[in-house]
Amino acid sequence: MADGAKAHGRKREQGQEREREQGSGPARDVAHDVHRGLARDLERELSRVVRGRVDLGVTARALTTMDASNYRRVPLGVVAPRDADDVAAVLAVCRTYGVPVVPRGGGTSIAGQATGTGIVLDFTRYMRSLVSVDAAARTAVVQPGVVLDTLRDAAAPYGLTFGPDPSTHSRCTLGGMIGNNACGAHSVRWGTTADNIRDLTVVGARGTVHHLSQGWQNSTAPVGLRDFVIRHLSALRTGYPQDLPRRISGYAMDALLPERGADLARAFCGSEGTLGVVTEATVRLVESPPARALAVLGFPDESAAAEAAPGLLPYRPLTVEGMAADLVRVRGDVGLPRGGAWLFVETGGVTEAEARARAQELARAGDALEATVVSDPAGMRALWRIREDAAGTATRMPDGTEAWPGWEDCAVPPGQLGAYLREFRSLLSSYGLRGTPYGHFGDGCIHVRIDFDLLTPAGIGRFRAFSEDLAGLVVAHGGSLSGEHGDGQARAELLPKMYGDELVGLFGEFKDLWDPDGILNPGILARPARLDENLRFEVLPKRPVDVEFGYPHDRGDFAAAVRRCVGVAKCRTDKGSSPSDVMCPSFRATGEEEHSTRGRARLLHEMLAGEVVTDGWRSEEVRDALDLCLSCKGCRSDCPVGVDMATYKAEFLHHHYEGRRRPASHYALGRLPEWLRAAAPLARPLNAAARVRPLVALAKRLAGIAPERTLPPLAPRTLVGELRKSELRKSELRKRGVPSAATVVLWPDTFTNHLSPEVGRAALRVLSEAGVGAEVPAGRVCCGLTYVSTGQLDRAKVVLGHTLDAMEPYLGEAGRRPVVVLEPSCAATLRTDLPELLPADPRAALLSSAVRTFAEALEECAPEWTPPRLDRPVAGQTHCHQHAVLGDAADRRLREKAGLAGELSGGCCGLAGNFGFERGHWEVSVACAEDQLLPAVRSAPPGTEVLADGYSCRTQLAQLAGRRARHLAEVLAEGLEGEG
Repeated sequence: MADGAKAHGRKREQGQEREREQGSGPARDVAHDVHRGLARDLERELSRVVRGRVDLGVTARALTTMDASNYRRVPLGVVAPRDADDVAAVLAVCRTYGVPVVPRGGGTSIAGQATGTGIVLDFTRYMRSLVSVDAAARTAVVQPGVVLDTLRDAAAPYGLTFGPDPSTHSRCTLGGMIGNNACGAHSVRWGTTADNIRDLTVVGARGTVHHLSQGWQNSTAPVGLRDFVIRHLSALRTGYPQDLPRRISGYAMDALLPERGADLARAFCGSEGTLGVVTEATVRLVESPPARALAVLGFPDESAAAEAAPGLLPYRPLTVEGMAADLVRVRGDVGLPRGGAWLFVETGGVTEAEARARAQELARAGDALEATVVSDPAGMRALWRIREDAAGTATRMPDGTEAWPGWEDCAVPPGQLGAYLREFRSLLSSYGLRGTPYGHFGDGCIHVRIDFDLLTPAGIGRFRAFSEDLAGLVVAHGGSLSGEHGDGQARAELLPKMYGDELVGLFGEFKDLWDPDGILNPGILARPARLDENLRFEVLPKRPVDVEFGYPHDRGDFAAAVRRCVGVAKCRTDKGSSPSDVMCPSFRATGEEEHSTRGRARLLHEMLAGEVVTDGWRSEEVRDALDLCLSCKGCRSDCPVGVDMATYKAEFLHHHYEGRRRPASHYALGRLPEWLRAAAPLARPLNAAARVRPLVALAKRLAGIAPERTLPPLAPRTLVGELRKSELRKSELRKRGVPSAATVVLWPDTFTNHLSPEVGRAALRVLSEAGVGAEVPAGRVCCGLTYVSTGQLDRAKVVLGHTLDAMEPYLGEAGRRPVVVLEPSCAATLRTDLPELLPADPRAALLSSAVRTFAEALEECAPEWTPPRLDRPVAGQTHCHQHAVLGDAADRRLREKAGLAGELSGGCCGLAGNFGFERGHWEVSVACAEDQLLPAVRSAPPGTEVLADGYSCRTQLAQLAGRRARHLAEVLAEGLEGEG
């Protein structure tokens, strides 16, 4: 069956299945027409009154169907308001049409409160200004779209910070933090967001502007709110649990009590977008200790750690974080003290000595099995990374099983935490569920992701039953169903278990005073939706779709691979969590959600669902979003759950263009190895022709190459051509049964062979000096990179099949040896794409496991060899594929031995193989290079060696910076000549 017919058949089956679930075809057609009419009218009215961006298109809707929770609701569209007047205008239009409004920040909410069926307000585009910082008053004025790290960076020069710091601090917004009353690791010292808000400016559902602060006289409250408090004083005084530092659930109506100062700003915090829309906030800042130290205390198990945590609070630590051994999945000496669970306790001081002394005092007071105290920044980062990595690994069980939020952050009084954890583990076991608790032990708040089955009716039923029982357990310990992330849809239905029916009834009356028409985030907190409705997985295909890659980590299921994206949006940052991070270069260049890893995953999810994105593999919306994906593979390593968008892009392009005409660049650049082989005998005349501008302009236009690009020259002689005689002789010896004396096989990748053979010559020189014999394969080999990156997967499989045939003599037990690949992108393709494209061919796994980088081969085959001492600083870039797939530890050690000092930048060079050469990609390619690579090279002092093992990186530096970069092999070979 042709691809178009197969796609149409799958789409028809999915449509029929949805019709059976949702009603008859004609009824759905009528509903669809009504929806289209409403959307058209709404878009016209909004565009007339709103100065910001109004987008009711497919892409905008698909990008906002989900947050970081288990839930999915399809909006009508997205509006990015420019100011408070725009917000009021949107509310007026939506009130007229009876359309819900959902305020949204970074979209990282874990309980479903950042999703909705009406208009989503996106504050991250325009309303993201840091209005002012008043260091003397220790306050800052911010708009709701300000990212937390932006505020912290602005406050840092004054020795100040914003106390609450959730783990999403690099992308969560202040508006979202206010909506969820976010907390973070330092809340034991500095409290929740509500504790750090001075006043708020809020636009109400009917356009009224409310100024909320402490005291009725300082605020403009909704009509009837003060009378509401007076009428219900008794319920507000007795209905809330006391002495619970992390009580986030429900509305904080008790903050309006007279004895609490009638704090309207505090009462509004945690309302999850259901009462009004924040347009400006004045926040309090706190002193950030100049020096810090970290005590890590080891205990027999997590309950023992939890029971020890309250005893540390009188020492006023900055953090008391806990985790158990089943979240530590790194091997070897990681610096943790002896134990099965640990507390990470941070202290501060004016000096390092003072901070360290406080940490040592805490370590002695903790009655731990063993303790470690670290005060140097590098050592602290290494230990904190273990804790931070644990938060990422919690999304997958050790066997790869998916784990989901839903009960991510219950909180109990700290003194109850040990007992609660024991009973929690027992409850999990009784349901046959698994989860690994960790979190803010000092506040009694526990994070956990659980391996719920949210795909089948039986699994969803177990999810509901467990949720009800766990809510009862939390309440029995005097706790809160939410201790950090809000109730959303995940827990609001169960609030009567915590507060009783009377107080929950008041929640509805409280909301109605603010939002009489019920348009602000309906279904959340007051009159909530059921916790097992709107699950995001129910729309996905029930059977695996036909795909080309094996997806071994997702049991061959493309939908499961796409489900990996849980929405925490680590890809949506202007800078990585560490200087070496790569993900996501296109988002950093454009700032558009659709060009983030999460955005693309959301579009693929909706493509599989078929409700918003209705064209399946033929979708132009998905194609356009993937067009600016550089296939850098940074997400494969930097994403907490290992989303591999480069592979998903290749898969999509394969299906999208199957049986159809492709872009010209796919034929020109995607089949580059074929063109270069054909051009090799004519290298000199072709290089001459490349200097004739009209010819070059025509060639670039026909090939789909960016006109701004300079075509790189062809090597007059290929590397294989130079080595042909000796390689033929070795081949003849092998045929006669004479074993090769070579230690390794040197892979003649297309870029080294045809464009930079000097790199291959240098590598052979260094390997020889190190006593490592090398030979080049006798047959023609290719990793298939250019075919994969352009989605020509059928052709890639054929090429890789021929490659395995040629490499077979080197893969047997007798002849197996390391395969040294000098080009990182080719090495990464052989390491990952080869076995995932040809999983049934055992030779693919053998070749994949044999691949070594240049530095790895030297370390493995010549461990005693000492490289020439060069003693100079370096700048440049670690190749993105090396960072993501291969690792650079061996390269770092080799550079250190050679006296090449300094760090290489992270990120992506922006050329990325075919990407930067394709027409329409020039501006993004340059922006990616300007993110890290070009600034690092420009700021390097004179005499700095510019290193770049990737041909693309070297080309980008030559064309954009006029700097010649070299492969590490070239630098070492030059050093050997100097020694000689």
